[in-house]
Amino acid sequence: MSTPRYALVTGGSGGIGAALCRRLARDGLHVYVHAHRSGAQAAQLVAQIEAAGGAASAVGFDVTEGAAARQALEPLLERGPIQVLVNNAGLHDDAVLPAMTPAQWQRVIEVSVHGFYHVTQPLLLPMIRTRWGRIINVSSVAALIGNRGQVNYAAAKGALNAATKALALEVATRGITVNAVAPGIIATPMSAGLFDAATIERLVPLNRAGSAEEVAALVSFLASDEAAYITGQIISVSGGMA
Repeated sequence: MSTPRYALVTGGSGGIGAALCRRLARDGLHVYVHAHRSGAQAAQLVAQIEAAGGAASAVGFDVTEGAAARQALEPLLERGPIQVLVNNAGLHDDAVLPAMTPAQWQRVIEVSVHGFYHVTQPLLLPMIRTRWGRIINVSSVAALIGNRGQVNYAAAKGALNAATKALALEVATRGITVNAVAPGIIATPMSAGLFDAATIERLVPLNRAGSAEEVAALVSFLASDEAAYITGQIISVSGGMA
């Protein structure tokens, strides 16, 4: 029996993150379900994946703390290189810019941008040595078209898009692809109540919210061998918003 590829999904215990973990496990990867403050949810998801016949483990650390991230990742790398990385951890702390506090700005940037560096950088050399890898960054439609009250979030995800394109160039000759997916309005527990039906109909050409599973389907494809010729792309999953 061949050794499974290892995947790490940051923010894996959330609505979209859980769908990503389930789908990648179904695809045959051993999935590390990352969480920071939601360790119990991550453990529950691992149990669900294992009950369905998949392989998963929980891992906990703060992506904004470089030393903590590296310390948590080192024992995972001793088991084998992580060849599929989904940088899904992110948060929004909304306010119009005149009312936005420095803490709101910094916190959102730290998770999406600094978190990308703290997790991706330690995994790159082991991935490069295998001559195969998939890095998928979860961005947002807000980075493509903007959104009132989310200047910090749009800036963070815009930086992630730019990093995606630059890193894709650096590792292209090593068999590693780097892409981003940009979800629009996705129905998750976190987004429940934020958008009513009339707002969704006005904003989304397809007149509905997307599902976490639809985001996971794209990530699954980008993480596969079939997507070997796709890199440096920002792909919107937004029902036509962008």
